[in-house]
Amino acid sequence: MVIDCHGHFTTEPADFHAFRGAQVAFAEGRSADRPAYDGVDDDTLRGIIADHQLRSQRERGSDLTLLSPRASGMGHHVPGQDIATEWARLSNDTVRRICELFPRNFAAVCQLPQTVDGELGPVVEELERCVAAGFVGCNVNPDPSGGRWSARPLHDPWWDPLWAAMTRLDVPGMVHVSGSCAPALHTTGAHYLAADTAVFMQLVEGDLFQRHPGLRLVIPHGGGAVPYHWGRYRGLAIALGRPPLSEHLMRNLYFDTCVYHQPGIDTLFGVIDPKNLLFGSELLGAVRAVDPETGHHFDDTKRYVDALGLDDRTRSAVLAGNARRVYPRLDALLAAQGR
Repeated sequence: MVIDCHGHFTTEPADFHAFRGAQVAFAEGRSADRPAYDGVDDDTLRGIIADHQLRSQRERGSDLTLLSPRASGMGHHVPGQDIATEWARLSNDTVRRICELFPRNFAAVCQLPQTVDGELGPVVEELERCVAAGFVGCNVNPDPSGGRWSARPLHDPWWDPLWAAMTRLDVPGMVHVSGSCAPALHTTGAHYLAADTAVFMQLVEGDLFQRHPGLRLVIPHGGGAVPYHWGRYRGLAIALGRPPLSEHLMRNLYFDTCVYHQPGIDTLFGVIDPKNLLFGSELLGAVRAVDPETGHHFDDTKRYVDALGLDDRTRSAVLAGNARRVYPRLDALLAAQGR
């Protein structure tokens, strides 16, 4: 079995985008009319997924994708908790319906209604609602400001109510920023990868997993620059008086394989223990181009993993077993399906 831990619903219909544009205009005071939207009907959803995500699954040899709303569209910088909650509910309910239409192909991961200045109460409430509806994980934005980095670091006690809820509910979080509001930071080429790297350093500095030993976090996009600069982080941990990274972080922290060339995957597996790696492709996400050097899509990451020549046990763990271990609600869901 092949489980892709990193997928987004990025093929929304035009009226879905139009509603969000009108909603943002209302939230920012550019429109006096609060928009309403009935959502996407099942037939439209079924056709969209069959023509895009499901087709790519079959072509690339994966079986199930952890699906969440479009990351760049979470828009946590948009003002107003009520708007954030309304948008998260619509986005999450749309993903839930996709997973109900294709229960053997997708499992749901939720967006949280974070805001720049808001509290975590509504965030925890939406997480609880989604878990009760069958979601197996969540995405956590470490920078709701969209590139201005006004949020407290993840090890700050301010975040503790969310970490406590995730531990209680036994759901991991993928640490994933949303769109960039900074003109100098391209969303997918700079903001995403810089955030992955910055978050790792936050965790090095703090004691998050000592305070929340049951918490599990996934840093996407292969951990950003972390594997390439592993020696730097080992050295900084020593300088800061922290335990070795294997003890300080890597009992609770995981990276995905959303790295879009073979040398990058080779480095990732050469530095990070495979038990901390989950197969992922970010389908359909950041890069939708064909590599002219290989003739394959850049984000067809299973090809890179296959080329590593891993032994059967390690390969099985990376492609499925690790995801089932890190996402126990996913494991329970698959077991109930006889898989």
